[in-house]
Amino acid sequence: MTGILLALIPAVAWGSLVFVSVKLGGNAYSQTVGITIGSLLFAAGVFFFKSPELSMLVWGVGFISGVFWAVGQVNQLASVKFIGVAKTVPVSTGMQLIGTTLFGVLVFKEWTTMETIMLGSGAVIALIIGVVLTSYTQKSEDKDNQQLKKGLLTLFISSLGYIAYVVIVRWFKIDGWEAILPQAIGMFIGAVAITIRHKPFDQYTLRNILTGLMWAAGNLGLLLALPRIGVATSFSLSQTGIVISTIGGLFFLGEKKSKKQIMLVIAGCILIIIGGVLLGFTKE
Repeated sequence: MTGILLALIPAVAWGSLVFVSVKLGGNAYSQTVGITIGSLLFAAGVFFFKSPELSMLVWGVGFISGVFWAVGQVNQLASVKFIGVAKTVPVSTGMQLIGTTLFGVLVFKEWTTMETIMLGSGAVIALIIGVVLTSYTQKSEDKDNQQLKKGLLTLFISSLGYIAYVVIVRWFKIDGWEAILPQAIGMFIGAVAITIRHKPFDQYTLRNILTGLMWAAGNLGLLLALPRIGVATSFSLSQTGIVISTIGGLFFLGEKKSKKQIMLVIAGCILIIIGGVLLGFTKE
């Protein structure tokens, strides 16, 4: 139960992150760097409070994990300009859930009984259908279809980064308290390296320190949940807060969608949440 509660912390924090970041303003580059600064401040505070002993392995793995996260975050925020928050968040979530689940099952052997295999398979099917529904664009909208292709490609790259950021920590069995500072340093350096030619430091960078603190709180919850309930379950539960950003994009950011598209996006979100919950039951 403790692991599940920990995994729900990022569900709330991350579920509202893209929506809040867009409301605060800026482009993908200033937003990402601002988030990493907030995360680094949070991590430094946690480090001095907890004072874990860090080996060279922890420093190296944590740093690389943070760089992978930077790749994921920059591309996720960049996709918003192509397809909006209401599409970006559920499609990105679905891709990440499918990827981390496959790693959890095939690499870490987290499904061991026929019951978990059946539940997990049903969950993955729900996730795939959910992603398809949320990415729907009417065929007559040629411009939208081009934007959709660019957005999906950007999200695919983003998802690879996010999946690697989670899996590498689990692979080397790094404790969450140990990983948080090296990871935050990797995030910041990775984000600056990726965005520096776009001059990411401006007023919006400072604003997005707030979203960085939100993200860091969710990240700590996920890192502490990983060894307790596994990759497939913890990451899946952590992503069920997508409804916050999706509804925010549709109704508070004023993103233009037809009634059919709104219904399909909401239906897709529901299926992705159902898939995430089913994955939660696959933990023995």
